[in-house]
Amino acid sequence: MTASPDRPAAATILVGVDLGLPHFDAELEELGLLAQTAGMDPVARVTAKRKAPDAALFVGRGKADEIKQLAEETGASEILFDQSLSPAQQRNLERHMGLPVNDRTLLILEIFAQRARSHEGKLQVELARLQYLSTRLVRRWSHLERQTGGAGVRGGPGEKQIELDRRMIASSIKNTRERLVKVKRQRATQRRQRERRETFSISLVGYTNAGKSTLFNALVKARAYAADQLFATLDTTTRQLYLQDSEGTSGTTGRSVSLSDTVGFIRDLPHGLIDAFQATLQEAADADLLLHVVDAANPHHLEQIGEVQRVLHEIGAGQVPQLLVFNKTDALDPTQRPRNLVDTFELEGAQLPRVFVSSRTGDGLPELRRELVRIVSAAREAASETPGSS
Repeated sequence: MTASPDRPAAATILVGVDLGLPHFDAELEELGLLAQTAGMDPVARVTAKRKAPDAALFVGRGKADEIKQLAEETGASEILFDQSLSPAQQRNLERHMGLPVNDRTLLILEIFAQRARSHEGKLQVELARLQYLSTRLVRRWSHLERQTGGAGVRGGPGEKQIELDRRMIASSIKNTRERLVKVKRQRATQRRQRERRETFSISLVGYTNAGKSTLFNALVKARAYAADQLFATLDTTTRQLYLQDSEGTSGTTGRSVSLSDTVGFIRDLPHGLIDAFQATLQEAADADLLLHVVDAANPHHLEQIGEVQRVLHEIGAGQVPQLLVFNKTDALDPTQRPRNLVDTFELEGAQLPRVFVSSRTGDGLPELRRELVRIVSAAREAASETPGSS
């Protein structure tokens, strides 16, 4: 599925099915970006409209024949669906078309596997990958097709091999989970140490490619990897951010806070990845403040905000205070650029503070720092007034 450096990218046909759900990507723009991120070469795009997926071929036989013919005409070597396919649908489509067929879930897993750098990140991706493959044993291992059996007949060697592979994968899942538990304990210890030091913690969250890592680097002068691509950053990076008030004095606001850059979210992020990345995403759930970074220049940024909110609620971070950071103002048309860099934005019935910035040019960063000073100062003042606080 992934192109190696010395091998040309696989020519791929992108397929999306409009099932009447909101925010259908008719141009398959995001799927195309994901495919290119994984090292694939999209050569054609096919969309279909159905009330419900076909149980056998997802798109139905007629559309499957059309895709097969298009693959022959374009020389495509792989078919990629924007939706998740069941193991049976995936297997049936491959047999029908004579080509590898993959879905959005596996594509995201592939990208995560390429990008994970830390020991924890690799463990999390491996766990999600094992959970995905455990449902596709017959498709993934050709030797399993030797299975035999029938009414009143005990299975032959193939069936035994399936059972063996299932046990092996189950054992690998168990071992990987145990290793992740240890990593989670280590993170919990680090968080308790920050709490003992009374460190105010801030986590950057947002849709993938919103510019979180570029903003992180601009704020803390770090060198975290940042690129104009999906899922450029998977592993959480934490640095100290020094804040001081506008007069430059070092009173109660002249203190450091903890700033963490986390993995980006995306539409239909596989549940296995959310579960597997629980240790990393816990940074957001345990934060005192979330910097919700939004790509202001993306025409679908409102839908992306909604998707981020959905994931935040799913990981238990829905109630953490947020400061919205509308990034990439330099990419906006001059007529669309805001007159005021600081205002409020209504989200889920509440008015949240918002700052417009350009991480690339530095516009709005002084205003963002002042908003952070205001929020951190208010939080510390509230904490000092709480009975029993020191």
